[in-house]
Amino acid sequence: MEPRRPEDVFDGYLEALAAFRTVQALVGSIGPADVVVSKTQVAFRRRRGFAYVWAPGRWLRTPSAGAVLSIALTRCVESPRFKQVARPTRAIWMHHLEIRTPDDLDDEVRSWLAEAWADAE
Repeated sequence: MEPRRPEDVFDGYLEALAAFRTVQALVGSIGPADVVVSKTQVAFRRRRGFAYVWAPGRWLRTPSAGAVLSIALTRCVESPRFKQVARPTRAIWMHHLEIRTPDDLDDEVRSWLAEAWADAE
């Protein structure tokens, strides 16, 4: 059965659910966005997806964080905070941020989310 709610995706992964809720509040403070639930993650979308939260514990034997926030930007942001930065298309850079504590979701992350939100229009 396909998950229908974020709680379904993060069932058994309370840190990831808490991270999702915090990201949801940050995105909500920026502007409207759709929440799209898939089997493996929860995405925030406008015209296209711009932020994704997933639980590494679901896929990795020894995850180093409770959640990962992936932010799609039209430029590469160089920051030691990102675990990995990939370029899945010519126009998008995907920035992967490990979330270990709620404090990891701070004003700097909100600024990246706001940029991604604006780019996704």
